[in-house]
This record gives sequence, structure tokens and C-alpha cells, in this order.
Amino acid sequence: MAKLAKRALETESPVMVQIQQLLGGIKGAVSLGQGVVHWQPPEQALDKVKEIVWEPSTSRYGADEGLVELREALVRKLNQENKLYNSSVMVTAGANQAFVNLVLTLCDAGDSVVMFAPYYFNAYMAFQMTGITNILVGPGDPQTLQPDADWLEKVLSTNPVPKLVTVVNPGNPSGTYIPEPLLKRISELCKSAGSWLVVDNTYEYFMYDGLKHSCIEGDHIVNIFSFSKAYGMMGWRVGYIAYPSDVEGLGLQLLKVQDNIPICASIISQRLALYSLEVGSQWVRDKVKDLVKHRGLLLEALSPLGEGAVKGGEGAIYLWAKLPEKHSDDFEVVRWLAQKHGVVLIPGSASGGKGYVRITFGGLKDAECEVAAGRLRKGLEELMRDGMVE
Repeated sequence: MAKLAKRALETESPVMVQIQQLLGGIKGAVSLGQGVVHWQPPEQALDKVKEIVWEPSTSRYGADEGLVELREALVRKLNQENKLYNSSVMVTAGANQAFVNLVLTLCDAGDSVVMFAPYYFNAYMAFQMTGITNILVGPGDPQTLQPDADWLEKVLSTNPVPKLVTVVNPGNPSGTYIPEPLLKRISELCKSAGSWLVVDNTYEYFMYDGLKHSCIEGDHIVNIFSFSKAYGMMGWRVGYIAYPSDVEGLGLQLLKVQDNIPICASIISQRLALYSLEVGSQWVRDKVKDLVKHRGLLLEALSPLGEGAVKGGEGAIYLWAKLPEKHSDDFEVVRWLAQKHGVVLIPGSASGGKGYVRITFGGLKDAECEVAAGRLRKGLEELMRDGMVE
């Protein structure tokens, strides 16, 4: 009998597929699970897209690296907003595809790589399915969850040196912000060791409490960005890679991978991305401001877990909460909360955090968020008082 690929069999199952299957059997459940936002793209951008549906170019292949107009606009955005002045752009079908492109371009099967717990589960899966078996998971600070740079310094002095280090800033699944001095130290350690640093900036606009997002660049740094959350374009699938312009051959090698996965990102989606950029990032920031009250509602709902149980939330759309020791089976707690109380979370085990759960505060409108918060608080009060009574 023909056999399946070992690398696929040994890759963890997507946690979101498991959660969607769980939701399928529960009527009326509300989700605080999948990382989405509740808004759609800017209305004026959507109106422009309607006008180009019948244009022949919309149905044809475009340049592998993305539409010229979009890439030029993105280079301007990188200069003005991110202070990245020496980066070239490749447009991808979302940030997840951007990450896979980079793993295939920068790493060989058998290389060692570094990520930090709690880690983004899709990045972990990308390493697994491309044959990277030595995934070194570093600790975060117990209080802040920020990456432990001292640990990284030791790991990067080992032989063989890890090929790639990756961080998400602000974080998924924790919403943890990596301040610029720490990001720069991580970069310097990678440069000294000869390792690539891949920074996922998907949630660049999702900053709270006066914190500011920052980017760094260098000939060893690759930055990833996304339109999905910022402009409510989850289903349109547009992300982009900002890679160092002066690294000879890097763009060509990325093109090889790109041409064999999507060829190019959807043309109509790229047009929508361009029209959304024309509306401007202040549109996004205005949307993000409203999420602060959602975060507050869910922080209150999580209060039955006790003081110090909830971390993160400085950025992105996530909170990271520790379950009581006697209920450390996070998958079972998630199942129970969904079936008994009609509210869905993500189990922390999917991100290397057994005994934790991820809660998103981006996907629901005000009234829905209030309902979800009420159900979550009721469920956690019961969990702390009586356990998982069916």
C-alpha cells in the first residue's frame, strides 16, 4: 500500500480545524477562539473592487512578486510607517504563506530553528511539515512573556548554530509586546551567530495603552506583514514579505517558492489591498481603539481565575490565561466550556502552553462580546467552584 509522507503525518493537526469541528456540533456557541476582527474592509475600497470585476486583467495571472502598483505603495508604507528603508517586497496569499515561503527559502530539512513559547501554532506546523525536526522552543519571561534573550544567547552559541529565529510582535497567542531594545538585542544576537531573524508584524497596528510598535531591518532580518486583521481582509488572503534588498539572490529564491505555491496572490485581492492602503492606516487605528473595551470585558470575565492568571494583551487581539492546576487539561476545559456554556476558546497546548487558554477580543461586536464575556465568567466561576460538571 502506498504510504503518506512522514513529514505530513508528524505535523500537528491544525487547532482551528479541531475547534471548527467542535463548534459544528454546538448550537448558538459564540467564539472567542479564532483570531479574526469583526470589521470588513473599507467601504470605499470594496466599492472600487466592484468596478474591476469585469476587467480582463483581474482574471489573469499577475507578476509572481505582486502587482507593481501595490509593491510600490508598500515600499512607501514601509519607509513612512515602519522606518524600513532597505527592504524589497513580495506579496503573498496571507502571512501564513509568507512564512512558509521563508522557511522553504532559508532553511533545509534537518536544520535547527528557534521560537519562543507560547508560540504561534501555524509557524510551528510550517517547520514540521518542511522537515525541520529540531525546533528549539525558548522560554518567555514569567511575568511579561517576552522572549528570554539570555537563553537565546546561550542557544546561539551552540553547534550547529540554529539557522533561523522567529518572533511575533505583538504576539500571537499572547498579545505580548516586544519592546524595541529587546528586539534589537535579539537581532544583534542573531547577526553575530549568523542566523536569520524572521519577525511577524501581523498586528503592527494593534497596540494599546500608549505603546508603539517598531520594526528593525538588516541583512539578516526578514519582516512579515498582513492585511488580514488590519483591514478586515481575512478571506481575501493578502500578506507580504519585506526582505533585505542587498542580500544577493534572496528575491530570486523566494520567487522559486512563490511560483510553485500560489504563482501570485489573487489579483482582485491585491487590488483591494491597494485601495485599502489608499484609505490609510488611521482607518485601522480608529477600529482598533474600540477593542480596548472588549479587552476590558474579557479581563473581567477571566477574573475568577485569580490574580496574576492573565497575561499579555498589550497588543494584538489576545489574552493568555492560566487554568487552575487541577484543571490543566486545556483541551478538556475548552470542550467543556463550549458544550456546557456555549463559549469557545483556544487550548494553550496548541502553542506549547499546556494548562493555558488563548482568548481573542477582536472577533465580536459590542453586544456579542458582552454575551461571550458573560458566558465565560459564568463558566469559569463554575469551574473554580465545582469543577467540570456536565
